[in-house]
Amino acid sequence: MIRVNVAVIGMGLIGGSLLRALASAGHWLAGYDTDPSTRAMARTGAALAPKESRWLVAPSIPDAVSAADLAVIATPLLAVGSVLDEISGAGYTGLVTDVVSVKVPVRRLVARHLRGGGQRLASYVGGHPMAGREIAGFASADAALFNSCAWALCLDEETNLSDWLTIANLLTGLSVRVVPTTSADHDRAVAAVSHVPHLLAAALAKAIADPLAATLAAGSFRDGTRVAASSPDLIAAMCGGNAAPVQEALEAVLTELDTAGSALEADDPIAAVRAWAAPSHVARTSWPKGWGAPTHMAVTVEGLLDLGDRGGWITNISADRHTVTAVLPV
Repeated sequence: MIRVNVAVIGMGLIGGSLLRALASAGHWLAGYDTDPSTRAMARTGAALAPKESRWLVAPSIPDAVSAADLAVIATPLLAVGSVLDEISGAGYTGLVTDVVSVKVPVRRLVARHLRGGGQRLASYVGGHPMAGREIAGFASADAALFNSCAWALCLDEETNLSDWLTIANLLTGLSVRVVPTTSADHDRAVAAVSHVPHLLAAALAKAIADPLAATLAAGSFRDGTRVAASSPDLIAAMCGGNAAPVQEALEAVLTELDTAGSALEADDPIAAVRAWAAPSHVARTSWPKGWGAPTHMAVTVEGLLDLGDRGGWITNISADRHTVTAVLPV
């Protein structure tokens, strides 16, 4: 394993979990957060961690990135621009990635703040782990949060393939399933499977205003509204930051709900609703799909993006970085 010096900017649930995971894997870590109480909690956590898995808590972003090979931005979307300005102002010339849940807006911010004026100060590879909890903060951070999770890693036109492989190799060392994609394709996909579900959960949660409903609410309400417990700021940043794809995905869901409403008005509503629900039953009971046998494929941008388009992922990168171990769903 090649030891990497990593700076994690933002030590909430995702940033804190990544900090813990990379430190446990033997990498050198420096973390920073604007919240003094979070920094204090992270220092206490470092002191309690095994000696070989500890990390440093830096007093500023320039201090955090001063010795880093890779800087990870784990802040809300609205803070990304100012973080990029501080990274750029510190003269940082290493790799930059992020864990923000929308990718096209971050890509635009990188073009404006990190590569402004045509000067390329650092190399950026967009990323997003499909892992999380409704409870935020460093106190909820877990080194095992990313085990077997799908982690979108963007291969856009300006992405350096060698840099992409460097970050992919670091992530596969955490048992992550690296999914190659583009920023635009990522935002379209997560609008349907992550962002709209947050809106639906928030809408459903309002039903608990009825005292009788609140008493009778059980498993279906709990499961359907779990992510409504997420911070409204998080939901706003995800959905508002990805507004056009979310609107398109939401329209598709609203169309389905309109169809369900029509089924309830049918002469035989039981039969009509059953027919409407049948395809959803098949879709949900067949997800997640099983894993196919691992195969080896040559490293090309086209091949990697085709793998991601087919729902596949990478679990390992060869030492010479000429081939990857790829898996497709069954």
